Amino acid sequence: MPKRDATPFLFTAAPLPVSVLDDSERLACLRLIRSARVGPATFRELINHCGGAKEALAALPSLARRAGGGGVRICSEADAEAELVAARKAGAVPVFTIEPGYPAALAAIDAPPPMLYVKGRPELLSRPSIAVVGSRHASAAGLKLSRTFARALAEAGLVIVSGLARGIDAAAHEASLAHGTVAVLAGGADIVYPPEHAALQERIGAVGCLVTEQPPGFVARAKDFPRRNRLVSGIARGVLVIEAARRSGTLVTARFAGEQGREVFAVPGHPLDPRAEGTNQLLKSGATLVTEPGDVLEALAPQLAPGATGLTEGAGSEFVSAPPPDVGCPPPEPGEQERQQVLSLLGAHPIDVDEIVRATALRAREVRVLLMELDLAGEIVRHGHQLVSRAIR
Repeated sequence: MPKRDATPFLFTAAPLPVSVLDDSERLACLRLIRSARVGPATFRELINHCGGAKEALAALPSLARRAGGGGVRICSEADAEAELVAARKAGAVPVFTIEPGYPAALAAIDAPPPMLYVKGRPELLSRPSIAVVGSRHASAAGLKLSRTFARALAEAGLVIVSGLARGIDAAAHEASLAHGTVAVLAGGADIVYPPEHAALQERIGAVGCLVTEQPPGFVARAKDFPRRNRLVSGIARGVLVIEAARRSGTLVTARFAGEQGREVFAVPGHPLDPRAEGTNQLLKSGATLVTEPGDVLEALAPQLAPGATGLTEGAGSEFVSAPPPDVGCPPPEPGEQERQQVLSLLGAHPIDVDEIVRATALRAREVRVLLMELDLAGEIVRHGHQLVSRAIR
């Protein structure tokens, strides 16, 4: 597990402005997200560069052509409207990164999802939270620990976040439902997984909160569960691990937490129990050892204190406020010579964007624009943490 950064929630990209969106702007944002080659990082750059989703949609074809790309498939109004209708039918509402109400801590991670579907009580996403995760094949003792920690932490005012999986996750949700729980789904808000959690998912959707970045009707694949785990840790102030095997999705969540600057807590287990191998390894790697809920509350106390930097309740604007974006899309841009200069520096191995800026002597804004164009043209691959490489054809 990577060591937690001493300064949490650092930005590595230009933040987005916050505004209240009307229906036409939400539709434009969704169309932009669902258009080809527009990932989270490019969505952010397009909004900042163009000043809004409508302007970005209009600029997409020319931006891609400048980097030698062909036509860009733009999501139609009809397809976007159909998705929003399906979401309303499922009881879910979209919340975009540029809107108030988007989880502040999640907005601060590298390349957050541009949009979440939220069902239930969205106000829970603005309250301090802790993720409780662990084995799907938990022991009776592990389930008891999950319920004990989740109930006590929820009664102390923390919202409990987990992934609605079997075992530890389900026990944590059930124990905290009366006080506030958030379930992050790997599939659409109208898809139940695992099937035996249908009743629990319905209850959370009524009195808790369901969150997903996937559209209605989307059935999760194996590769979608790590994406869900990244959101679990990203929404929370810290991650508590109770029973995890040496190779498990729980450890993926812990790794994301470390990368995102979150505190990672682990309950030690018996050395001979394979369900404790992962948690014990986390402790060896620097996770905080806890044996009772008070240990977690004590460690998080500086973040939960009134006025704590970057972590006060409802501080979303602190993460996503920004100077006014570039106006008039597109303004004068770097030319083909600069584009080829950037492209020549890229290979199969990911490189930090800052290194490109240093190597080219271009302004950071110019490099961001060039990378945005190259991304839309399919010439580069983004790897997160401001790392990019050349696309292999």
